[in-house]
Amino acid sequence: MISFISALILLILGYLLYGKVAERVFKTNCDRKTPAIANPDGVDYIAMPWWKLYLIQFLYIAGTGPIFGAVMGIMFGPAAFFWIVFGTIFGGAVHDFISAMISIRQNGASLTEIVGSQLGKRVKTVMLIFTVFLLVMVGAVFVSQPAALLHGLVPSISVTLFGIIVFAYYLLATLLPVDKIIGKIYPIFGFIFIFMALGLLFSIFHTNAPIPEVWSGLSSMHPKGFPIYPMMFISIACGAISGFHATQSPLMARCITNERYGRRVFYGAMITEGIVALIWAASASSFFSSMYPDCPNGIIALQQYSAEGHETAEIVSAICKGWLGTVGGILAIIGVVVAPITSGDTALRSGRLIIADFLHLDQKPIAKRLLVAVPIFAVTFLIMNIQADVLWRYFAWSNQTLSIFTLWACSVYLYKQKRQFIITLIPAMFMTSVCTCYILFAPEGLGLPYIISVGCGIAMACLFLFIFIYWTRKYGQEYTKN
Repeated sequence: MISFISALILLILGYLLYGKVAERVFKTNCDRKTPAIANPDGVDYIAMPWWKLYLIQFLYIAGTGPIFGAVMGIMFGPAAFFWIVFGTIFGGAVHDFISAMISIRQNGASLTEIVGSQLGKRVKTVMLIFTVFLLVMVGAVFVSQPAALLHGLVPSISVTLFGIIVFAYYLLATLLPVDKIIGKIYPIFGFIFIFMALGLLFSIFHTNAPIPEVWSGLSSMHPKGFPIYPMMFISIACGAISGFHATQSPLMARCITNERYGRRVFYGAMITEGIVALIWAASASSFFSSMYPDCPNGIIALQQYSAEGHETAEIVSAICKGWLGTVGGILAIIGVVVAPITSGDTALRSGRLIIADFLHLDQKPIAKRLLVAVPIFAVTFLIMNIQADVLWRYFAWSNQTLSIFTLWACSVYLYKQKRQFIITLIPAMFMTSVCTCYILFAPEGLGLPYIISVGCGIAMACLFLFIFIYWTRKYGQEYTKN
């Protein structure tokens, strides 16, 4: 348990120390008016207190990612703890904070507008297509998952009917002003989600859970023999770094009342998600030890339980009910249900805003909101018919690939502002290599030999670095004259 406790402490210190570093690099300005103060519109630009925004942002970015991703990721072994901690502090939290602060400075601009302003109109167009496709996939994935979980709680109602109810709610939440549903009830849901994680944390210490230590071995333990690089870095996305987050941050960037709250809302929400992922990884790696006493450690026991045909949702349910009891288990499952719903609706809301920004459509009139929302929901409905596991794998890769665009755009922005762009440049290079290697090596990708895939991943990261250096030398003078 020493590794687990150390990881928790590191995440907290990451917020207190490296979060301030990111804040100083960006140079937040407490006297500058935010979009919610300068341009309120009663629909998307509405001032809200920072603690509400923190809880809403946490729900937006979480979904089932820090739960399901952590459970799948810990099957690779204790190396998952390293990725959750350092990926969150130096990658995900910086990614979320810098992109959100840029959005605030650009009047609540959506991610495609931010990327376009830094990387050019052609990249902006590609980014628009890629981002909307990802958001539609998120909406589709997060209809089927909560519908299945709700059916487990209430078997008398079919999965299809629950899916229709969730889908209808998504449309309503996408169209209504942000303070009508999201601003009122999402902070409560955020508290429930955090309460669930704290309940598991208490159980870990109460039962003295046999959590594997990192020094027991960092090589891959995955039952299918998948290598840690790049497979684990894709499996654990929302618990370390996720491009999807940058599509959600502008929603809160349009509601924040002062830049000094940026670190609390954006960096803090990502650190919280990292802690949740860490708790779930630790729980999954220890809970099943008592069920399989012949297994050498809890990770092998988890793999055995999974091999018997139990899906990730069943693993989550077993842990909740086993450690938290019937009542606590039900509350925990409700938290797991709420998480994807609150990410699915905001994903589709983000899709509406991104397309509206691109087409310069005023979103005050309900008719114009419908004009954008209806086609998005139609495509979402069609994609929902794709096999769930295939949809999830492509979602995971495209999610991480989106972070590449965001991190390189943030690096260009920081360079233009004469800031220490190294804090986004290093994670940009790393994620470029990971995503390139994954799509070349993974079974659902091209299935190339591992060595070739790794080499191409590293080469792609170096190529992007070369382009960045070339650009700074050729065009950078205009940004450094004054």
